[in-house]
Amino acid sequence: MELQQMRYVVAVAETNSFTRAAQRCLVVQSALSHQIARLEQELGAKLFERTTRRVRLTPAGAAFLPAARQCLEAAERAVVEVAAAVGEVRGRLSVGLIPSVAAVDIPRALRDYRQRYPQVRISLRVGASDDLVEQVKQGAIEVAFLGLPTTSRPEGVNCRELARDRLVAVVAPDHPLADEPAVDLARLASEVFVDLPAKTAGRAQSDLAFSAAGLTRDVAFEVTNADFLARLVGQGLGVAMLPAAYVAQLSGVTTIEVVDAPARVEYIIWSADGRTPAATAFLRALGVPEAESG
Repeated sequence: MELQQMRYVVAVAETNSFTRAAQRCLVVQSALSHQIARLEQELGAKLFERTTRRVRLTPAGAAFLPAARQCLEAAERAVVEVAAAVGEVRGRLSVGLIPSVAAVDIPRALRDYRQRYPQVRISLRVGASDDLVEQVKQGAIEVAFLGLPTTSRPEGVNCRELARDRLVAVVAPDHPLADEPAVDLARLASEVFVDLPAKTAGRAQSDLAFSAAGLTRDVAFEVTNADFLARLVGQGLGVAMLPAAYVAQLSGVTTIEVVDAPARVEYIIWSADGRTPAATAFLRALGVPEAESG
């Protein structure tokens, strides 16, 4: 049983097509089909049901697939570790981030990292802070950038604080508040809000502040993307509260200081159970000293 045969099986299972699998693996379809047929003969079981209309796993194929993936992942880890032992960094790096990260210029950091380690393949996932923490715990991503209320801290992962920032009010340029130098939460509470989804860390920063002040507000629009949130604000659909450093990147809206605004903390986190050489190199490139030992 060869690794290449396992790679072909995984490709067919993920594409549901021998043709697309061959294209992904950069081989002619006849060669791929021949290798899978050889593997099926060796195993004494069919891995795929083939018809003129579709390809799907047999029960034997479904049982084989997880083990095949584990073997391929182990082989890839072995190659990466050998390369690291001789001073090379390669493999894959998965990075998660909130849409409003501002403490680090992510595109520039990735550009510099890519120039130094061109053999690393990088994937990015944008999500909410709580979800990113869970994904790091589960090993789905290796490094993530979060924004949390000052009352929270990432748990179950290694972390380093990057920056603290206060929220500011964001309104349309023609909004009645646009000419005000500053407002307070009591004044904002009478406005219609555009905000992130309920129970997310980004939303909690504002919810906790209004609640602590004994105030309620009307959140008429919930948006998962901070850039789109700002676009709704720019159209006069509501006001919002966003981190000051992030708002500096936006256009088409007006920023107002909030005298009793809540703050948020940006963190970088990584797994507490070990890192790949690619993740370690990324943390070091960002100047995270804990990456040397943690």
